[in-house]
Amino acid sequence: MDTDPEEPGEAGLREIYHCRRQIKYSKDKMWYLAKLIRGMSIDQALAQLEFSDKKGAQIIKEILLEAQDMAVRDHNVEFRSNLYIAESTSGRGQGLKRIRYHGRGRCGIMEKVYCHYFVKLVEGPPPPPEAPKTAVSHAKEYIQQLRNRTIIHTL
Repeated sequence: MDTDPEEPGEAGLREIYHCRRQIKYSKDKMWYLAKLIRGMSIDQALAQLEFSDKKGAQIIKEILLEAQDMAVRDHNVEFRSNLYIAESTSGRGQGLKRIRYHGRGRCGIMEKVYCHYFVKLVEGPPPPPEAPKTAVSHAKEYIQQLRNRTIIHTL
C-alpha cells in the first residue's frame, strides 16, 4: 500500500506489507522474535536477528530481506535502509494431527504446529521509543477509567 503525496515535492509515506504462511515453527516462539524487532530500523533488526541462534530468527531475517527487496523493486522506495518495522506479529497456522504410538498398544495424538508471520515496513526513520509507564501513571489511568464509568439505564 502506498500513500501518494498530495502535492508534488511532498514525500509520500510508503507502507509495505509482507507475510509468510505455514512456517514449521511455534507461533509462541515466533512472537518473542517478532516483539524483539518491532519498532527497529530494518538494518538494526537484521543485525539483531543475525546474532540470534534461534531457528525463527533466520526465518524472519529471510522474510525481512524479501520485504526489503520488494519495497525497492515494487514500491519505489529510494533507499533500502530507510525503512523501519512498524508492525511485526505471528499467528497460528493450520496444524496437522498425527498418531504417536506408545507401549502396550496405546497411542496418543501429536500435533505438528505451523505459524504465520506478518510484517509491515514503513518508509522513514523509526519513531522514538515510548518511555515505560510508571506505577503512578498506571494508577492515574486506572482511576480515570473508574471515573469515566456510567451506570446504564439510569438517570
